[in-house]
Amino acid sequence: MTQIMNTPRLKPPRREDGRIIIHFDYDCFYAQVIENQQPALKFLPLGIKQKSILATCNYVARRAGVNKLMGISDAKKVCPELILVDGEDLSAFRDVSKKMYRLLRSFSWNRKLERLGLDEYFMDVTDMVDYNVELLNRNALDQSFFCLSKDDPEQGFTYDASSVAGCVYGSTVSPGQDSTSHTQYLRLVAASHLARYTRMQIEEQGYTSAAGISTNKLLAKLVGNLHKPRNQTTLLAFTDEEVWSFMDTHQLRKIPGIGSRTTSILKSHLLPPPNLDSNDEDSPKEALTAYLVRTHPAVSPSSLERLLFAPGAERGLGEKTWSLLHGVDNSAVKPASDVPTQISIEDTYQGLDEPNEISTQLKLLSASLLRRMHIDLVEEGRWIAQPKTMRLTTRPYRRDKPYNWNRASRSVSLPGWACGLGIPNEDIALRLAEEVLLPMFRRLNPGPRGWQVGLLNVCVTNMIIVAGIGEGAGAGAGGAGRDIGDMFRRQEDVLREFTAYEEEVDDEERVAEDDGRGFPDEVTDDNASGKISLDRKEEGEGSDVEWEEDDHDGLETCTKCGHLIPSFALTAHERYHAMEP
Repeated sequence: MTQIMNTPRLKPPRREDGRIIIHFDYDCFYAQVIENQQPALKFLPLGIKQKSILATCNYVARRAGVNKLMGISDAKKVCPELILVDGEDLSAFRDVSKKMYRLLRSFSWNRKLERLGLDEYFMDVTDMVDYNVELLNRNALDQSFFCLSKDDPEQGFTYDASSVAGCVYGSTVSPGQDSTSHTQYLRLVAASHLARYTRMQIEEQGYTSAAGISTNKLLAKLVGNLHKPRNQTTLLAFTDEEVWSFMDTHQLRKIPGIGSRTTSILKSHLLPPPNLDSNDEDSPKEALTAYLVRTHPAVSPSSLERLLFAPGAERGLGEKTWSLLHGVDNSAVKPASDVPTQISIEDTYQGLDEPNEISTQLKLLSASLLRRMHIDLVEEGRWIAQPKTMRLTTRPYRRDKPYNWNRASRSVSLPGWACGLGIPNEDIALRLAEEVLLPMFRRLNPGPRGWQVGLLNVCVTNMIIVAGIGEGAGAGAGGAGRDIGDMFRRQEDVLREFTAYEEEVDDEERVAEDDGRGFPDEVTDDNASGKISLDRKEEGEGSDVEWEEDDHDGLETCTKCGHLIPSFALTAHERYHAMEP
């Protein structure tokens, strides 16, 4: 193996086990929604298509040899009886997702429930678990009661606190009765029973799910992938070595937070050249695991930082990657919110280069975005929140380049008429495309031709809660409240427009890199805090999960020098070039 650098190895990162996190992931969510609409389909092979690809399929279809990401024609050859349902319109999926989200939120005391797209959630249950562990009679653990309300002691369920509910990864033997690890064991046991109870409540609504239980988001998600569908797994790992042993089994690209760019760079440095005589790209010899990176003598936070550094990339990427390899993830579960931080629609293309094609696509995206705005932000005929900023992102088509290659963005204030409720949506969408998006596109892509557009993304962000919704609002319908506390709460969302964030891509609905057949290999949907991949990630099952590290939203590419410049500084940067001799 090629050594990266002769950098002294630092101590392993410190892991904090004070939290208890449950990760929920619905089984074949899109297929389940359709099956609940048409119950007869539950027993037939069902595929959800998007463009020319199978976004996902139910388990009946999988048993017949069909896999997600298959081309429609290939899937039909494998299973001629396959029933196809169009998945382009996500409205029904979003409606069910909202319903399930509200159900999960009803169990939370601290409102720390983070959505990752339509079918995936992180739930911080530390307060509920600690409260119930304190109530345990350790001499009669098998006769325990889990309180779901501090105010009503009868609201809850009985459970056996002497054993874990569901599957277990790690030691199945309870630690010593007097040890600290035994208390941690009881916390995880209680959380496993809460997870099962919650999943059963979800099943009463007609939807099965899988769950993972651990002490941080990373571990909860990874362990929840082990036994699917309709199951759950608890990670019993009380020492660093036990956590590392669990992490070491994972291929690098399967670890959330480690993106394709990082994986590609590390693979080129740490793995031997591929065997030209072998056509098996997925052979164990060529798989880069967390173990190979974590134990490599030349790998350390500082060496990773130098190796992964790129202009505009996130600072501290080396330390972050080093931590993830060791199962350390201190990111918080974000509190629940009914209002998304941003709403975006995106599609990919194989080199749009005609002005009328660009105009047509921007009109379609504008119409879809407006529909989303009304679904997510309008209730009972009035806005509950209004976006103040519109952003357009483009990228040239290059099949051999990563998803974020040469992305450029521009943001402007969203015109007030875009939130008019008395104007037909078709008229507003057309006006947005012609008066807002097309001018931004021309600024991002000067010149009459030669664009070869591979991606278009339209987004609204900087949400302002409308006065009159909630306490303390008094500015009248359609206005914005003037509460100083609300101003500071919105500060982070405002600053996001001028910052490159590691998780910014998680807030976008996107169709990722074309695979050359004219359809996407990934579709994501944005929400309050995360993402869902409609095909590659939608049902988990050990699929590729991206918390991408190399997104540059909020930055714009200078057309003269090619550097990434914050949107607010681009004008001054252009003046700098104008003064050059």
